[in-house]
Amino acid sequence: MKKLLLTLATLLTAPVFAAEENFPDLPPSAQVETALSQHINVQTAETGVLLEQGNQRKWNSGPYEFNVRAGSYQRNVNSSGQALREWDVAIERPIRLFNKASLDSDIGAEGVARAEFALGDAHHEAGRLLLHLWFNWQREQAQVSQWQQQADILRQQAQMTEKRLFAGDSPKMELNQAQAAVAQAGVSLQQASMRAQLAASELIRPFPGLLLPPQPVLATPQPVEHDLSYWQEQVMADNHELGMVQADSRIQKLLAQRSSADRLPDPTIGLRYSNELGGEEKVAGVYVSVPLSFGLRGSNAEIARRQAEIANQREAASTRRLGGDVYAVYTQAINTYQVWQQAQEAASNVRRNADLVARAYSLGESSLSDTLSARRLALEASLSATVAQLDANEARYRLLLDAHQLWARDEHNGDKKK
Repeated sequence: MKKLLLTLATLLTAPVFAAEENFPDLPPSAQVETALSQHINVQTAETGVLLEQGNQRKWNSGPYEFNVRAGSYQRNVNSSGQALREWDVAIERPIRLFNKASLDSDIGAEGVARAEFALGDAHHEAGRLLLHLWFNWQREQAQVSQWQQQADILRQQAQMTEKRLFAGDSPKMELNQAQAAVAQAGVSLQQASMRAQLAASELIRPFPGLLLPPQPVLATPQPVEHDLSYWQEQVMADNHELGMVQADSRIQKLLAQRSSADRLPDPTIGLRYSNELGGEEKVAGVYVSVPLSFGLRGSNAEIARRQAEIANQREAASTRRLGGDVYAVYTQAINTYQVWQQAQEAASNVRRNADLVARAYSLGESSLSDTLSARRLALEASLSATVAQLDANEARYRLLLDAHQLWARDEHNGDKKK
């Protein structure tokens, strides 16, 4: 029975682990999706979609409503001295002409589309923030590990020096140097631990649903596949920010068309019934009223047309800027990978040299100062290589994130990714 349960558990969890194999140094995708959906900017954008859906219903229904008018009068006839009571009632409603209802419907739909793009952009920006804070925490945590290893090595070095002192092979001054190095490493370790705690707090504060592992996983950086044109096409073809400005441009264009159509005023059609001369006359009829504009509607149309031109210019500027952003992110991903390769090779050489110097000291062929200096250089080289490794991974993930190949938000029940 235990074997059966274990097999079922393995089958059920296998897809989850398989989904994370490509990104072992990132938090699980389920946690990420929960954390991003709970981010305050994403929740605000979701409310914005609901708001625009309400605006869409308002645009579809139009700005006009039925009006009811009623009045009561008294007619005094001087020749006969009669006082006759009269009354009338009317119901009226302005009517949208020609294509105005269709334009209003399109404006409402584009407003919802813009809000949905804004939601996708908020989700994407929250993903960028999570990625940045996650690697900040990894950098600080990696320094904690490096300083812990350094403190352990220096502690062993101090113990060796103490043994040599007792054996008469080392002066008291060298033991003081070794113990001072241990103390300094302890201070640096404590400072690194504090920075790691602050980085973890900064990460958890906007994403409280995220669970941090005890130790970060340092994955081997992967080279960026494909050339710049591929990534430009991927990012620009599926970009929320560009979708927002394009939707806004379409809205302003529709508003300009709406204002131009509004040059011809909408008539008000009404039905009227009146009781006059004390009930001797009953009058029923239809009436039409049309507002007369003297320049206001033309000015509104001109303003809307200029606003549409500004929106088009903003769209063009956003397109150019986003193209530059893609180039910057791609270039950073390429260069950080190359820097990591060089830093890794340099760190390996420096560590080998530090081991040789330490061995020479144990054999009495080198001084403690040379050994401590070599250890310090090895630590600096290791920290530099680790930071370069994390920088390379973050830059590549940022490129994947912008191209919606990482933490992509499923929309419309997964039928479409924006």
